[in-house]
Amino acid sequence: MARSQPRKLRIAAVADLHVKEDREQSYKELFAEICSRADVLVIAGDLTDLGKAKEAELLAADLRNCTVPVVAVLGNHDYESGSVDEVTTILTDAGVKLLNGRAIEIEGVGFVGVKGFAGGFGRHMLSSFGEPAIKAMVAESVDETMRLENAMRQVRASRSMVVLHYAPITETVVGEPPEIFPFLGSSRLAETIDRFKVDAVVHGHAHRGSYEGRTPAGAPVFNVAAHIEKPTGKPYALIDL
Repeated sequence: MARSQPRKLRIAAVADLHVKEDREQSYKELFAEICSRADVLVIAGDLTDLGKAKEAELLAADLRNCTVPVVAVLGNHDYESGSVDEVTTILTDAGVKLLNGRAIEIEGVGFVGVKGFAGGFGRHMLSSFGEPAIKAMVAESVDETMRLENAMRQVRASRSMVVLHYAPITETVVGEPPEIFPFLGSSRLAETIDRFKVDAVVHGHAHRGSYEGRTPAGAPVFNVAAHIEKPTGKPYALIDL
Protein backbone atom coordinates (compact mmCIF):
# COMPACT_ATOMS: atom_id res chain seq x y z
CA MET A 1 0.00 0.00 0.00
CA ALA A 2 1.35 3.43 -0.95
CA ARG A 3 2.33 5.60 1.99
CA SER A 4 0.10 8.68 2.32
CA GLN A 5 1.73 12.05 1.81
CA PRO A 6 2.06 14.21 4.95
CA ARG A 7 -0.38 17.08 5.26
CA LYS A 8 0.88 20.39 3.92
CA LEU A 9 1.64 22.91 6.64
CA ARG A 10 0.70 26.51 5.81
CA ILE A 11 3.13 28.97 7.39
CA ALA A 12 2.51 32.70 7.72
CA ALA A 13 5.86 34.51 7.91
CA VAL A 14 6.54 38.15 8.73
CA ALA A 15 9.45 40.16 10.13
CA ASP A 16 10.26 43.65 11.40
CA LEU A 17 7.12 44.39 13.37
CA HIS A 18 9.11 46.97 15.39
CA VAL A 19 6.57 47.28 18.19
CA LYS A 20 7.02 50.65 19.95
CA GLU A 21 6.16 51.72 23.48
CA ASP A 22 3.92 54.51 22.20
CA ARG A 23 2.35 52.56 19.34
CA GLU A 24 -1.05 53.69 18.09
CA GLN A 25 -2.28 50.29 16.90
CA SER A 26 -2.07 46.69 17.99
CA TYR A 27 -1.44 43.56 15.94
CA LYS A 28 -4.41 41.64 17.38
CA GLU A 29 -6.45 41.87 14.18
CA LEU A 30 -3.51 40.91 11.98
CA PHE A 31 -2.70 37.91 14.18
CA ALA A 32 -6.36 36.85 14.21
CA GLU A 33 -6.38 36.96 10.40
CA ILE A 34 -3.17 34.94 10.26
CA CYS A 35 -4.58 32.34 12.63
CA SER A 36 -7.57 31.91 10.32
CA ARG A 37 -5.35 31.38 7.28
CA ALA A 38 -2.25 29.54 8.53
CA ASP A 39 -1.15 26.67 10.76
CA VAL A 40 1.96 28.39 12.14
CA LEU A 41 3.09 32.02 12.54
CA VAL A 42 6.81 32.70 12.03
CA ILE A 43 8.33 36.07 13.01
CA ALA A 44 11.83 36.61 11.59
CA GLY A 45 13.29 39.14 13.99
CA ASP A 46 12.90 42.77 15.08
CA LEU A 47 9.80 42.00 17.07
CA THR A 48 10.46 45.19 19.07
CA ASP A 49 11.78 48.58 18.01
CA LEU A 50 14.32 49.25 20.75
CA GLY A 51 14.49 45.95 22.60
CA LYS A 52 12.59 47.32 25.62
CA ALA A 53 10.62 45.14 28.02
CA LYS A 54 7.53 47.34 27.63
CA GLU A 55 7.60 46.80 23.85
CA ALA A 56 7.86 43.05 24.34
CA GLU A 57 4.94 43.16 26.80
CA LEU A 58 2.73 44.94 24.26
CA LEU A 59 3.56 42.36 21.58
CA ALA A 60 3.12 39.49 24.04
CA ALA A 61 -0.37 40.75 24.91
CA ASP A 62 -1.35 40.57 21.23
CA LEU A 63 0.28 37.18 20.70
CA ARG A 64 -1.49 35.56 23.63
CA ASN A 65 -4.65 35.46 21.52
CA CYS A 66 -2.97 33.42 18.77
CA THR A 67 -4.54 30.00 18.23
CA VAL A 68 -1.61 28.63 16.20
CA PRO A 69 2.01 28.03 17.27
CA VAL A 70 4.27 31.10 17.09
CA VAL A 71 7.92 30.58 16.16
CA ALA A 72 10.47 33.43 16.12
CA VAL A 73 14.05 34.59 16.20
CA LEU A 74 15.29 37.88 17.58
CA GLY A 75 16.68 40.66 15.39
CA ASN A 76 19.26 43.39 15.86
CA HIS A 77 16.65 45.87 17.21
CA ASP A 78 15.71 43.39 19.93
CA TYR A 79 19.25 43.74 21.33
CA GLU A 80 19.36 47.56 21.32
CA SER A 81 18.59 48.25 24.99
CA GLY A 82 20.62 45.43 26.49
CA SER A 83 17.46 43.77 27.84
CA VAL A 84 17.47 40.71 25.60
CA ASP A 85 17.08 38.28 28.52
CA GLU A 86 14.01 40.11 29.80
CA VAL A 87 12.56 40.40 26.28
CA THR A 88 13.16 36.68 25.77
CA THR A 89 11.42 35.77 29.04
CA ILE A 90 8.39 37.95 28.26
CA LEU A 91 7.94 36.44 24.81
CA THR A 92 8.48 32.83 25.84
CA ASP A 93 6.05 33.27 28.74
CA ALA A 94 3.51 34.35 26.10
CA GLY A 95 4.03 31.05 24.30
CA VAL A 96 6.48 32.18 21.60
CA LYS A 97 8.91 29.43 20.59
CA LEU A 98 12.15 31.39 20.25
CA LEU A 99 14.63 29.38 18.19
CA ASN A 100 17.91 31.29 18.46
CA GLY A 101 20.19 28.33 17.87
CA ARG A 102 17.80 25.42 18.29
CA ALA A 103 15.36 23.36 16.25
CA ILE A 104 11.76 22.38 16.94
CA GLU A 105 9.29 20.25 15.00
CA ILE A 106 5.65 21.14 14.32
CA GLU A 107 3.43 18.68 12.44
CA GLY A 108 6.30 17.13 10.52
CA VAL A 109 8.17 20.35 9.70
CA GLY A 110 11.44 21.23 11.41
CA PHE A 111 11.96 24.92 12.22
CA VAL A 112 15.56 26.03 12.73
CA GLY A 113 16.63 29.56 13.53
CA VAL A 114 19.34 32.01 14.48
CA LYS A 115 19.56 35.77 14.23
CA GLY A 116 22.45 35.64 11.78
CA PHE A 117 24.81 38.55 11.37
CA ALA A 118 26.43 40.94 8.92
CA GLY A 119 29.58 40.32 6.88
CA GLY A 120 28.78 40.67 3.19
CA PHE A 121 28.30 38.32 0.29
CA GLY A 122 30.41 36.23 -2.07
CA ARG A 123 33.83 37.59 -2.97
CA HIS A 124 32.97 40.80 -1.12
CA MET A 125 32.53 39.00 2.20
CA LEU A 126 34.53 40.48 5.07
CA SER A 127 37.57 38.42 6.05
CA SER A 128 39.22 38.05 9.44
CA PHE A 129 42.21 40.31 8.85
CA GLY A 130 43.60 43.45 10.41
CA GLU A 131 42.24 45.21 13.46
CA PRO A 132 40.77 43.26 16.38
CA ALA A 133 37.41 45.00 15.80
CA ILE A 134 37.19 43.54 12.28
CA LYS A 135 38.21 40.11 13.54
CA ALA A 136 35.55 40.32 16.25
CA MET A 137 32.90 41.16 13.66
CA VAL A 138 33.87 38.20 11.48
CA ALA A 139 33.99 35.94 14.56
CA GLU A 140 30.40 36.92 15.39
CA SER A 141 29.31 36.08 11.85
CA VAL A 142 31.07 32.71 11.97
CA ASP A 143 29.63 31.96 15.41
CA GLU A 144 26.09 32.54 14.16
CA THR A 145 26.64 30.19 11.22
CA MET A 146 28.06 27.54 13.53
CA ARG A 147 25.01 27.83 15.77
CA LEU A 148 22.83 27.43 12.68
CA GLU A 149 24.77 24.33 11.58
CA ASN A 150 24.52 22.77 15.03
CA ALA A 151 20.77 23.39 15.05
CA MET A 152 20.36 21.97 11.54
CA ARG A 153 21.95 18.73 12.73
CA GLN A 154 19.10 18.36 15.25
CA VAL A 155 16.40 18.25 12.54
CA ARG A 156 14.82 14.84 12.01
CA ALA A 157 11.77 15.95 10.02
CA SER A 158 11.58 15.39 6.26
CA ARG A 159 10.65 19.05 5.68
CA SER A 160 12.39 22.09 7.16
CA MET A 161 12.34 25.88 7.28
CA VAL A 162 15.28 28.07 8.32
CA VAL A 163 14.33 31.28 10.13
CA LEU A 164 16.86 34.12 10.13
CA HIS A 165 16.84 37.86 10.64
CA TYR A 166 19.86 38.71 8.49
CA ALA A 167 19.83 37.73 4.81
CA PRO A 168 21.80 34.74 3.49
CA ILE A 169 21.88 35.95 -0.16
CA THR A 170 22.09 39.22 -2.08
CA GLU A 171 18.97 38.68 -4.23
CA THR A 172 16.60 39.47 -1.38
CA VAL A 173 18.42 42.64 -0.29
CA VAL A 174 18.38 44.15 -3.79
CA GLY A 175 16.51 47.44 -3.52
CA GLU A 176 18.55 48.61 -0.55
CA PRO A 177 21.52 50.93 -1.16
CA PRO A 178 24.42 48.70 -2.36
CA GLU A 179 26.71 50.48 0.11
CA ILE A 180 24.92 48.82 3.05
CA PHE A 181 24.70 45.28 1.63
CA PRO A 182 27.53 44.05 3.91
CA PHE A 183 25.45 45.06 6.95
CA LEU A 184 22.31 43.24 5.80
CA GLY A 185 23.58 39.67 5.94
CA SER A 186 26.25 37.17 5.04
CA SER A 187 26.60 34.39 2.48
CA ARG A 188 28.21 32.31 5.24
CA LEU A 189 24.60 31.59 6.22
CA ALA A 190 23.79 30.31 2.73
CA GLU A 191 26.91 28.13 2.71
CA THR A 192 25.69 26.45 5.89
CA ILE A 193 22.09 26.12 4.66
CA ASP A 194 23.27 24.45 1.46
CA ARG A 195 24.90 21.63 3.42
CA PHE A 196 21.41 20.40 4.31
CA LYS A 197 18.07 19.72 2.68
CA VAL A 198 16.09 22.89 3.31
CA ASP A 199 12.64 23.56 1.87
CA ALA A 200 12.43 27.29 2.61
CA VAL A 201 14.36 30.12 4.26
CA VAL A 202 12.78 33.31 5.62
CA HIS A 203 14.45 36.48 6.84
CA GLY A 204 13.79 40.17 7.40
CA HIS A 205 16.04 43.18 8.12
CA ALA A 206 16.16 44.49 4.51
CA HIS A 207 13.02 46.65 4.55
CA ARG A 208 13.51 47.80 0.96
CA GLY A 209 14.82 44.54 -0.39
CA SER A 210 13.18 42.00 -2.70
CA TYR A 211 10.76 39.22 -1.82
CA GLU A 212 12.29 36.10 -3.32
CA GLY A 213 15.60 34.50 -4.27
CA ARG A 214 17.52 31.24 -4.00
CA THR A 215 20.70 30.02 -2.37
CA PRO A 216 23.46 28.76 -4.69
CA ALA A 217 22.13 25.19 -4.19
CA GLY A 218 18.58 26.26 -4.97
CA ALA A 219 16.85 26.58 -1.58
CA PRO A 220 14.08 29.20 -1.87
CA VAL A 221 14.64 32.32 0.24
CA PHE A 222 11.91 34.82 1.15
CA ASN A 223 12.40 38.31 2.57
CA VAL A 224 9.31 38.61 4.77
CA ALA A 225 9.93 42.06 6.27
CA ALA A 226 6.50 43.62 6.80
CA HIS A 227 7.40 46.42 4.39
CA ILE A 228 8.13 44.09 1.42
CA GLU A 229 5.42 43.57 -1.21
CA LYS A 230 4.29 39.95 -1.16
CA PRO A 231 1.97 37.80 -3.30
CA THR A 232 -0.61 37.87 -0.50
CA GLY A 233 -0.85 41.67 -0.68
CA LYS A 234 -0.48 41.53 3.11
CA PRO A 235 2.43 42.24 5.50
CA TYR A 236 2.93 38.49 5.83
CA ALA A 237 3.78 35.77 3.32
CA LEU A 238 2.05 32.40 3.12
CA ILE A 239 4.37 29.45 2.47
CA ASP A 240 3.18 25.84 2.15
CA LEU A 241 5.59 23.08 3.18
